[in-house]
Amino acid sequence: MANVAAGSLSEFASEEAPTRNSPVRPLLPGIVVTLVVSVVAVLGGVLESWAFGRPIVEPLVLAILVGMVVRARRGESAAESAGVRFAAKEVLEVAVCLLGATMDVPKLFASGPSLALGIVVLVCTALTLGYGIGRVAGLTPKLAVLVACGNAICGNSAIAAVAPVIGAEREDVAAAIALTAVLGVIVVLALPLLIFPLGLSHYQYGVLAGLSVYAVPQVLAAAFAVSALSGQVATVVKLARVLMLGPVVAFFALRTSRAERHSATATTRARRPALVPWFVIGFVVLATLRSTGVIPDVAASGTKLVAGWLTIAAMAALGLSVDFRSIKRVGSRVVIAAGGSLLALMMLAIALIRLLAIR
Repeated sequence: MANVAAGSLSEFASEEAPTRNSPVRPLLPGIVVTLVVSVVAVLGGVLESWAFGRPIVEPLVLAILVGMVVRARRGESAAESAGVRFAAKEVLEVAVCLLGATMDVPKLFASGPSLALGIVVLVCTALTLGYGIGRVAGLTPKLAVLVACGNAICGNSAIAAVAPVIGAEREDVAAAIALTAVLGVIVVLALPLLIFPLGLSHYQYGVLAGLSVYAVPQVLAAAFAVSALSGQVATVVKLARVLMLGPVVAFFALRTSRAERHSATATTRARRPALVPWFVIGFVVLATLRSTGVIPDVAASGTKLVAGWLTIAAMAALGLSVDFRSIKRVGSRVVIAAGGSLLALMMLAIALIRLLAIR
């Protein structure tokens, strides 16, 4: 009887142990290597700041590049694939959701209603033109969307946020982020040179930087290097531009869901995705709470730090999951599309400054 009981307990334990461990254990190898790559990227940013005074290549981009190098040297690891996929998708979605707590919507109106409306029009126009340029350059529809969003809104963050909504391929996401980031660095270095040829005041230059530079750190680097006024104006304008991320992601979520419903077969209709992804809803809710003062500054700062770390981890996972040979195959077309979209965005920004008679 004792032997039977012991056997039963042994069988019970052997059945329960995998159940308890299965959700986490398969993820651990991939998560560990993702964290290692993330730490290397952050340390790289620290070294850049020490050597040059500021990061030339953001840790977000370094994480992708380091991950790609690791993948190229080690090849694909079956043991790490589950954890890498988890970090590239679920961790990224959490990061996008938390970004809502860093938004301060009332700042949109600090630049005046005409400029706020102009930013909305500029982003929508830049998205349309960018998508068209991408398609003419030979990009697939999803890759053209990624490049257009990166140019029109906030570079890496916009690409990372839109990618899971439209179901973009990981190679496309990495290509769009890597090449958009390279252009972003070029813009940071070259944009101040336009002040004198265009006859821009420091206020106008701040508006131009906020409208055309990709990531927030790049905006600060490009604008505060000119003057404190340019930096302050650029920051406010950039925040207003970043606020378009939520509506744009929601738009593509609705558009993607509608297209899937129209093309769905009787078999796949039962597996329709949510009309609006959970992290988009979370983003909007947190942005509302932040703007109404429910989320205080201290909590918003902490959330921003966490979201930044999670995003770096997701980008590291993205690099680890990408075959560099695939990037090379689409590289030239992405460069043409991103470069053309960037040029169109800067022309739109300059036209908006002239049209609104911003001084």
